[in-house]
Amino acid sequence: MRKLKLQVQMTIDGFVAGPNGELDWMWIPGERDEAGFRKVIELADSCDIILLGRGMIREFIDHWENVVDNLPDSPEQSLAQRMVNMRKIVFSRTQTAIKGRNLEVENGDLATAVQALKKEPGKDIMVYGGANFASSLISLNLIDEYYIFSNPVAIGNGLTIFKEQKVLKLESSTVYKNGKIINKYLPV
Repeated sequence: MRKLKLQVQMTIDGFVAGPNGELDWMWIPGERDEAGFRKVIELADSCDIILLGRGMIREFIDHWENVVDNLPDSPEQSLAQRMVNMRKIVFSRTQTAIKGRNLEVENGDLATAVQALKKEPGKDIMVYGGANFASSLISLNLIDEYYIFSNPVAIGNGLTIFKEQKVLKLESSTVYKNGKIINKYLPV
């Protein structure tokens, strides 16, 4: 059975975005770490479906499609190709169609739909967010592996994905030159 993997960037004070969804804290100028970027690609390559919440989809699609279509020399090009070409499923209670390449919309029950996807043949499934969507998956105990990139920045206030106590087991931890740490956790 496929695993559902959650990959998120998080501040040291536990936020995945600013109060209004801001992500500017994630990219410190001149601080890109190639080993960390390769890990993101490795994780993407272990999956063949991306699950996303409706709240973040427009920004996600517009960013990656723009890199593929208009920025051929971008250092993000290899990841962008993966993000654009991979099957993406957006969960929404309000929209039945959303424009984007390899994108479909799921309006059914979240737990039922995810359990059905896990039973399909194929690689694992990746969740990148948004915060409310990831929080719903966590609350329903659907996440099999957590990949939390801890960034060396505190923002004081913002969006979190943990709404209740969740005990996790640390399986591995890797420190990168730019100060980011990736912790892989498993549910207990």
